[in-house]
Amino acid sequence: MSIPVINIHDADSFSNRPGDSRRFGAQIAPLTASLGMAGLGAMFVTVEPGRRAFPFHNHLGNDEMFIVIEGEGTYRFGDQDFPVKEGDICSAPRGGPETAHQLINTSGKPLKYLGISTLNDPDIAEYPDSGKFAAMGIAPGRSFAEAHMKYVGRRDDAHDYWEGEEL
Repeated sequence: MSIPVINIHDADSFSNRPGDSRRFGAQIAPLTASLGMAGLGAMFVTVEPGRRAFPFHNHLGNDEMFIVIEGEGTYRFGDQDFPVKEGDICSAPRGGPETAHQLINTSGKPLKYLGISTLNDPDIAEYPDSGKFAAMGIAPGRSFAEAHMKYVGRRDDAHDYWEGEEL
C-alpha cells in the first residue's frame, strides 16, 4: 500500500557499488513506488567520497533533475564540468550525448542528492564513455534491474531486421 509521505532518511536503500569498484559507490533509495506514483520518479542518492553513483549517460526519452542536499562535487554535463554544493539544482534534459550527465563526489564527505525524473517508458540511455546503450521497458513500480525488457550493448552488436526470420 502506498503512503502520501516518506522521509528520505527512512527509505529503504540498496548499494549501487559493482563488486569492489573504486570508481562507483552509492546508496540508492527509490521513493516513488512507496508513494504510489507511476509518472514521476524520485530517488535519494548518497555517493561515497571520490565516487559516482552511475556511469556518464543521457536519456533519449526522459528528463532528470538533481537537487544537491548535502556535500560537494562536480556535475559533468556534456563536455563541461560544473562545481556543485548544497542547494544546487542540476538539469539533465533528454537528448543526445550533449546532455549526458554524471554527479561525482569530489570531496571527503558523502554527497547526497535527490534525483527526480519523468518515467516515459520505454527509454533508451546512451553511455558516451563506454560506447554502450541500454534499451529498456520498465513496468510501473519497477527498477532498471527489474525491467520487463532490457538490452545493454553496442551498435555494432546489431542484427539485420530479417535475420532469423523464416523468409
